[in-house]
Amino acid sequence: MRSEEHTLVEEELISKKDEPVNKSAEITNTPESITAEEHLIAEKPRCLDEDYEMVYHKPKTMVDVSMHYCPGCAHSLLHKLIMEAVDELGIQDKTIGVAPVGCAVFAYDYMNIDMTEAAHGRASATATGIKRLLPDSYVFTYQGDGDLAAIGIAETIHTINRGENIAIFFMNNAVYGMTSGQMAPTSLIGMKTTTSPYGRDVHEYGEPIKVSELISHLPGSFYVTRQAVNSATAVRKAKKAIMNAFKYQKLNKGTCFVEIIGNCPSNWKMTPLEASKFIDSEMIKVFPLGDIKLPKGEDLKLLEEVK
Repeated sequence: MRSEEHTLVEEELISKKDEPVNKSAEITNTPESITAEEHLIAEKPRCLDEDYEMVYHKPKTMVDVSMHYCPGCAHSLLHKLIMEAVDELGIQDKTIGVAPVGCAVFAYDYMNIDMTEAAHGRASATATGIKRLLPDSYVFTYQGDGDLAAIGIAETIHTINRGENIAIFFMNNAVYGMTSGQMAPTSLIGMKTTTSPYGRDVHEYGEPIKVSELISHLPGSFYVTRQAVNSATAVRKAKKAIMNAFKYQKLNKGTCFVEIIGNCPSNWKMTPLEASKFIDSEMIKVFPLGDIKLPKGEDLKLLEEVK
């Protein structure tokens, strides 16, 4: 049964339907009605004009998909730098990467090269087998501080001690990112994590492990460097180090190890900007940037030939 209220509403709608439209109430797109800000938004993108030149684009070695990383995470930057190096060196079809367990476990979804997955901490052992079977390939591992410096420290040390001709890219953000922010071997003294809520205690957990300095003493390490990605200058230096690590594989002289100091805003409980500043104010004090082990003598002359 229809209510009196419904009948009145219908009659009102029917009467309004026959009323003339109020033109003054219409939304117009005349220049006078558009603000300066709206005009800029509506304007044709300048990068599409023929008068402008494209100065940056995603390399073909990167898959054109969105990444799963948190805002401000350094992993996405390192992915891009490694793939830019592969693209610029023209070695896409010859490069094989090994993904870790951790935040970067899905690296194979973003890198448009041959990739494989390793068991937790065993990336360098997996890379060893690949390189020995395919010695002409460029082989690298991508690992975080939990994967490389904790559960995988044995594989890391023995791989480098043997001088396996691979590149290892090590992301050091001082925390276990994927599993909710537990203390890592590289967590700073006093750093609060889910497993050290009062801060890392040196008497209980020891000092942060400086992996680059540790492995630089092994005879099989050929090139060892530590860089960062929290500024434009740092990014350029990091990319140069990554390029070197690939180039040096041609010499078959040993393992190249590139440590990258990155941030983890989510587990550091900081904004991306605060996390980037924390790298300069705290992380680099413990993990100083720069080349730790460089080729010498005859090897240095050979390097000039491959550049």
